[in-house]
Order: sequence, then C-alpha cells, then structure tokens
Amino acid sequence: MNWYEKLNKYFPVEEMKSREHMEMLLKEKGDVYYKDEGPHHVLMYAEFKTFIFIDYVYVSSQSRGQGLGHKLIEKLKVRKKPIILEVEPVDYEDTDSEKRLRFYQREGFIHAQSIGYNRRSLATNLENPMEILYWTPENEDEEAIYKQMKKMYEDIHTYKDEQLYGKSYQPVDEVLTYDDKRDADDIFDVLKVEEKA
Repeated sequence: MNWYEKLNKYFPVEEMKSREHMEMLLKEKGDVYYKDEGPHHVLMYAEFKTFIFIDYVYVSSQSRGQGLGHKLIEKLKVRKKPIILEVEPVDYEDTDSEKRLRFYQREGFIHAQSIGYNRRSLATNLENPMEILYWTPENEDEEAIYKQMKKMYEDIHTYKDEQLYGKSYQPVDEVLTYDDKRDADDIFDVLKVEEKA
C-alpha cells in the first residue's frame, strides 16, 4: 500500500483531501507542506514560521503501542512552535477516536474550547464538526491558535479547491469561529469520566 492508500483507508472520507490535492501541496507548497513516511507511518504536516499544523498522522496497527507516534510528535515539538491539529469528537462506536484522544492527551495537547470548527465536506456534502487540539511551548492563548488555524485553512485546506474539486470550500469565517465564552465541553473530560467509572 502506498502512503495515500494508507491514509485513505484509515481516515473518514469527509476528512480526506484528494491525492491530487496533497501531491499539489507537496510540489507547489514544498517549503511549507511535508510528508514524513516510513514503513509503519505517514505524517503529513504544514510548518509555518510561527506554528505547525498536523494534517494527518497514521501509524500502522501492528506498530501501535511501541512509541512510534510519540517519536513523531517529539520530532515536531523540538522545533519549539505551537502544534495544532483537528480531531473528530469522540464516537463511542469507533474505539479509534477515543484512542486518538488519549494519545494526544498523553502528549500534552490541550482542547481549544473557544474555537468552533464546522466544515461542509465536498465529498459527502454533510457538515463535519471537528475539535481543535494544540500543544504550545510558550503558553500561547487560544486566540493566537485561532488566528493560526485561519491561516492554515486558507493556505492548505482550501488551496486551489475549485480547480481540484470543481467547487470551493466555505470561506474561513463560516468554518472557524472564536468565542472565549463558548460553552463547549472539554473533550478530555469525557476520558476522565470514563477512567473513574
């Protein structure tokens, strides 16, 4: 299986970019968008001057629990920039979603409760709400993370979208919202409740 097939098999269709999109990012935005690939992992990420965005991280099932995911995150943390990523809300039917959250919690990521993220999938035409997680070496606040997410959305997610998909994603201000009084449950609290049970 090549790198794209691994990602495509692992991630839901509404979260996947087309292969053409990712290859175009690697070629045309090669100073920002990167692929780190090995026999048991694929990491796609964008590194900007002030932050890193993890687009996809895949670790093969036979390699999980051996510290490979931790090593990949550590390689990014040593750059001393905030690291941002999107995760789907916990789905109790899908144990992988819970495992992913536990992994990021162990790695010191924080749930950005002030940031709302809801994008319509071009593949399914359905709303796809996501949660934003971040790790920061300098205690950046959520408003700074929100501004960085907006830049990433416009530079990476919607890059040449009309050319690639025949239609455009929603504008960034429809997809991302910032409200420091947003009443969002901390997705990590769900894990804490389960641990006590």
